[in-house]
Amino acid sequence: MSKKVIIIGAGGVGNVVAKKCALNPQVFSEVLLASRTLSKCDAIAKEAKEIGLPISIKTRQVDADSVPELIKLFTEEKPFMVINVALPYQDLTIMDACLATGVHYLDTANYEPKDEAKFEYSWQWAYQERFKEAGLMALLGCGFDPGVTGVYTAYAHKHYFDEMHYLDIIDCNAGDHGKAFATNFNPEINIREITQKGKYWENGQWVEIDAMSIHKPIEYPNIGPKESYLLYHEELESLTKNFPTLKRARFWMTFGQAYLTHLEVLQNVGMTSIQPIKFNGMDIIPLEFLKAVLPEPGTLGENYSGQTSIGCQIKGIKDGQDATYYVYNNCHHAECYKEVQAQGVSYTTGVPAMIGASLMIQGDWMKAGVYNVEEFNPDPFMEMLNIHGLPWHELHNITLPHEY
Repeated sequence: MSKKVIIIGAGGVGNVVAKKCALNPQVFSEVLLASRTLSKCDAIAKEAKEIGLPISIKTRQVDADSVPELIKLFTEEKPFMVINVALPYQDLTIMDACLATGVHYLDTANYEPKDEAKFEYSWQWAYQERFKEAGLMALLGCGFDPGVTGVYTAYAHKHYFDEMHYLDIIDCNAGDHGKAFATNFNPEINIREITQKGKYWENGQWVEIDAMSIHKPIEYPNIGPKESYLLYHEELESLTKNFPTLKRARFWMTFGQAYLTHLEVLQNVGMTSIQPIKFNGMDIIPLEFLKAVLPEPGTLGENYSGQTSIGCQIKGIKDGQDATYYVYNNCHHAECYKEVQAQGVSYTTGVPAMIGASLMIQGDWMKAGVYNVEEFNPDPFMEMLNIHGLPWHELHNITLPHEY
């Protein structure tokens, strides 16, 4: 039976989630898109109508920082669940409102406090007992990375390994949006993520490194070699917890030299700071001002060429023998724009959120409590990726580009 869903956040990802939900009336009975800026929601709803999607997207205004406003919205609209693609600072207010109104919850990025560039699952995992007692489910990190990368890892563990020992998540955007400098998702979150210390898991502990200090070329399918930088990424926290045989787990992402040069200059002049400064008698946060002058990620789709490639490279043991496995998706920006008027980075995050919500609604992934995606059966999710625009490919027992 199809169910009503509220999507919070009308940026590039919110656009994709809303339209992909509106494409699937057999799962979603109603789709409501809410954001602080109602005009953004209305523009997406208008576009969805113009391209003839089977479900009309309804819109509402809400401030996701306000628990009372969220409670009012959820009480009036009575959704089965909320898909949170707002800012990571707002995860806890939305979870609180879900608990208060008996609504299930899904997000694509873990909580981080606004005044500190730090993200971890501890704040949300602390909600486990409250969601359990309420008979509600919260699914955390159901985008691509985190999200699909966790499902890929669970699928590899279920089907191809007795023990997984090494995990490298590799993420390449080989697209060209034609801008001098722009981020493919929220600039504030993107820049905070890559300017903080890097971190990876090795031999039972976290190893911290200077930002962007470890890098190497990695070969990506149909793209070629791209310089890839070791970052800390949130799924490493849950994957090392849920797959304790991992001896090492790392996350790599590509950046072009022009992007890195712009970023270095912006850092050097203080524009990436999250500490308030006085300007004309007002407190402003430089990074928030920078976000306001950079291109909105949701506007980058038109004329965006090239493709993304994201996957998991795993080494471990199967039947007493060494085994390697590489599972990945390549996504073309132009095809995403043709389908839902979005660039590939928004698409690869938004489609998995819709799939996770579908599995919750259909009962395949549904149990009370707070969970990460890799804690569920990966098979139905993997099947839906192939159906809904993110087909995956796998390679077995190849030489992987890492030292072991």
